[in-house]
Amino acid sequence: MTRYFSIAAFLAAGVSGLALGPALAQDSRWVQLEAHRELDVALTRAQEYQSSIGNVSGFQLPSDWYALTLGPFETDTDAFEVRRQLRAERAIPADAFVSNGENYGARFFPTDGAAVAPVVTSQAAPAAEPEPLVVAAPEPEPEETLREAQASERQLDRDARAELQTALQWFGFYTQRIDAAFGPGTRRSMAAWQADRGFDDTGVLTTRQRAQLLAEYQGELAALGMQTIRDEDAGIEIALPLAMVAFDRHEAPFSHFMAKDDSGVQVLLLSQPGNQATLFGLYEIMQTLEIVPLDGERERRSNSFTLTGQTENLRSHTVAEFRNGQIKGYTLVWTPERDDQMARVLPMMQDSFTTFGGTLPESTGQASQVARSALLAGLSVRRPDYSRSGFYIDATGTTVTTAAAVAQCDRVTLDEAYTARVRARDDALNIAVLEPETPLVPLAFAQFAEGDMPLGQEITISGFSFEDMLTRPVLTFGRLDAEGGLNGEAGVLRLNATVAQGDLGGPVFGPNGAVLGLLSGQPPMDNRQLPPEVNFAVSADAIRGFLSENGVSSGTLRSGVTVPPEQLTRVAGDLTVLVSCWN
Repeated sequence: MTRYFSIAAFLAAGVSGLALGPALAQDSRWVQLEAHRELDVALTRAQEYQSSIGNVSGFQLPSDWYALTLGPFETDTDAFEVRRQLRAERAIPADAFVSNGENYGARFFPTDGAAVAPVVTSQAAPAAEPEPLVVAAPEPEPEETLREAQASERQLDRDARAELQTALQWFGFYTQRIDAAFGPGTRRSMAAWQADRGFDDTGVLTTRQRAQLLAEYQGELAALGMQTIRDEDAGIEIALPLAMVAFDRHEAPFSHFMAKDDSGVQVLLLSQPGNQATLFGLYEIMQTLEIVPLDGERERRSNSFTLTGQTENLRSHTVAEFRNGQIKGYTLVWTPERDDQMARVLPMMQDSFTTFGGTLPESTGQASQVARSALLAGLSVRRPDYSRSGFYIDATGTTVTTAAAVAQCDRVTLDEAYTARVRARDDALNIAVLEPETPLVPLAFAQFAEGDMPLGQEITISGFSFEDMLTRPVLTFGRLDAEGGLNGEAGVLRLNATVAQGDLGGPVFGPNGAVLGLLSGQPPMDNRQLPPEVNFAVSADAIRGFLSENGVSSGTLRSGVTVPPEQLTRVAGDLTVLVSCWN
């Protein structure tokens, strides 16, 4: 016997009574229309659907989103038929799907607390309705047998098989690569999904189960709003969760996509011209950003790098690559409650990431060429407790600085990116040797002076006078006044030069470019204050003796060599390094 039912009758059905609870929601079938993060938006959309279709309910989801549904329906057949008809009429979104309501929490719509009873199909269209929409529906068909499911599965093309694997992977049941081949791994994932949804775990999905899996997957994608965007200015195409982020601005070298509706998610698209040195410099400076936590894996290759970071409150993942004079990549930032969702979003971003055209010009936005805190387009930069100066003494990045600079630091970095360990320290001499955890290749390293040092000669001090505020050191000029300390201490030079705290640890150059000493500043004195221009340095001989005692090699400048002032300026900048203390 053929049964008939009216879509209008289905959607008008409702009984007053107690508020609908999760138990009833989970015992019925629903057509989920859409979901919203903001309750006000969800209520507005629910009213619109109620006016145009009727029989609308709204439930809070575990993710704190709000789902809009039609129903409830007694059977899958009823729910799928209503969904089919309304989708054909374009009355509901194409990605609407049938749900068993197991993740529905408290109901927020209708607001009058009226309960909705499951819709029961009628034997004929109600005569009272004026020309109702009548749809012929077949008798509910039983679920396919295993043999029938296998037969229908064999009709799937490669794309359909790959889509099923992708959906299983999305929900965490399938962990292997998408190959469109239903091997043992895929069968196990199908059986696991069936068991999780309350079906017999045969490992072969029926036609109806395949439809439900894909509908759930499309619903998840809709909640994230995954869409491929094409940024013509940055020359990047990538899939982004546009339900959670929205484009904000271009500010070299980034396209900023900021959090939408307090989602806690942020995306930066990186696009700038450059070479390998630019890439390596970006690798260093990115690690000073607050959105790149210190705790995480770092990997730098010859033409790319990956940075991950996590804290109790923040996660981030950055990828960048250098190719054909361009550096392009992306950063995804999120809060911990989004871990599961972002574990699904990241592979989609990675798989969809493609580059084309040019890069964001350096003049885009307000990026600074000087201030470290503004180098990356206004992003918040993590600051050390304090920073001092140091200088390279060999080709692998071994550095010397003052002992005071590293005396009480949980972590020491060179140029705020490279972690270094204290290899040797002499508090009395006020000198320390630092060894980077990863060998560096500095552009220059110190050549020490030897022999007598003419008093009264001009000196040049290179140091980060303003600590981490500038990316290059500042030169301070002065005079060598005497050898020895105020009380006749050996291995000390007295200088006539006014310096800043950030300069301490920096190299003191003579006129020929040789390093005369390491700036140590003023010694502590009780009840006395030296004039600001009186400062001291550890002499080159004392530095070399300390290095030799600790098995560190060093070199001296060849006699007769002179360095022109413009060359000294460049060399000083290349061998002076920012030493930062973190706690």
